[in-house]
Amino acid sequence: MPDGKKAPNIVFIITDQQRFDTIAAAGFDYMDTPNLDRLVREGVCFSHMFVTSPSCAPSRASLFTGLYPHTNGVFRNDERWTHTWVQQLAEAGYRCVNVGKMHTSPFEDSFGFHERHVVENKDRATERLPFYLDNWDKAFWARGYEKPSRVTYRRREDYHERLGAFVWELPEDLHSDNFVPEFAAMWLDRYRGEEPFLLQIGIPGPHPPYDPTQAYIDKYRDRELPEAIRDQVAMDRQPSALKKLREQHIAVDHDAVVHLADPTPEQLRRQREHYFANVSMIDTQIGKLIEALDRRGVLEDTVIIFTSDHGDCLNDHGHSQKWTMYEPSVRVPAIVWSPGRVQSGRVVDDLASLFDFGPTILELAGMQKPKWMEARSLLPYLTGEQTEGREFVFAEHAGDRILSGTEFMTMIRDKRWKLIHFVESDEGQLFDLVADPQEIDDLWDKPEHQDTKRLLINEILKWRIRSDLKTQGWTEAIVQAGAGHSPIKKTPEAR
Repeated sequence: MPDGKKAPNIVFIITDQQRFDTIAAAGFDYMDTPNLDRLVREGVCFSHMFVTSPSCAPSRASLFTGLYPHTNGVFRNDERWTHTWVQQLAEAGYRCVNVGKMHTSPFEDSFGFHERHVVENKDRATERLPFYLDNWDKAFWARGYEKPSRVTYRRREDYHERLGAFVWELPEDLHSDNFVPEFAAMWLDRYRGEEPFLLQIGIPGPHPPYDPTQAYIDKYRDRELPEAIRDQVAMDRQPSALKKLREQHIAVDHDAVVHLADPTPEQLRRQREHYFANVSMIDTQIGKLIEALDRRGVLEDTVIIFTSDHGDCLNDHGHSQKWTMYEPSVRVPAIVWSPGRVQSGRVVDDLASLFDFGPTILELAGMQKPKWMEARSLLPYLTGEQTEGREFVFAEHAGDRILSGTEFMTMIRDKRWKLIHFVESDEGQLFDLVADPQEIDDLWDKPEHQDTKRLLINEILKWRIRSDLKTQGWTEAIVQAGAGHSPIKKTPEAR
């Protein structure tokens, strides 16, 4: 943080399931994203930002602890969280507010926030989830509408043909991706406190159902869009765990997506039109949030961070949504904007990890990260200091109801190579991303690449050992801090 600057406000916007290739100014000119383009042009854009886990709760728990899933213990959705670094900000005098989705467990525990105005998934209409009414549910009830979900969409005659792509036909302000940011803008207009704030905005889209309004779909009707990567030979050679994952999606309409083994080009095109249109609808709301900060008179005193919790395969490699280690699943957009505090128009191509935003936010607020935190601050990239990038990024996911074909899956990736390891199997994946950026030619069994495979698997072993050494003592520190379930008033101290 430059000398003489007061502690900035931080607006931390996290969409759900947004691929890396969805912002025009980041190099994907088929997109219509003028407000995100502004943030890229005037801020720092991380072109190779990777999640630590390719599903909602493990990724977010990792992000808000600065620890990998194997350390904080949140391997799957709906597993209990322990703490977050938000508590440090609250103790330091920040007003900490969450509007929208964080996917914490329990849903509404404070985890360091003073206020939580929770909106969860777009589609929560499944009997296995606990009964819960969030702010969005209450808005539908108050307005006298039935909330769209797989239950309502199943009534359509064409439900099994849509690949989760529908048109939003209810009032536009009730769409989750309008409702959440507009709620956050309302908070900015009404809250009268003068202390610095952390406003975390969890926008539920473009997670399915892919349901933008028609006006945004129309923007993409005549655009040349990237086609799904579907090489049948490569799909047939996928490890058994990934084949079982595809079968699982075909058998169950997760999030109102009826996944098909062999969708038509028209179906694939429609799914992408709706998905990209949903991102454009969110982009409009980013502009409204910037306007709300300006109305409050704090835009110059605010750092805006924009990212997502994981991506979406959108039928690339035959897969639906996430749970894989393919690039569209594990690579996300990431922008930091604050003229005068961060560099303007910089694109960082070094490897970065999503949970690195935790210590970055602490340092922007003038605080130190805990010694046991595994994430690394991105602040040197923002201020133009010399820094050494990550040699590797890692992601992991335990087997669950959906990823049922493996006990545990781990990814290691450097600038050239990506390896995916399945703990119970001799199968795996190895890609040369320089020669094969679309991840079609799996080199796992090729004799000439066995040395590379052994080296990368050994790097996973060293990473896990060093992880245990780095995080020794974190549980004791969290217990002493009160587990992060409510803001406390003692003096902040990096442990």
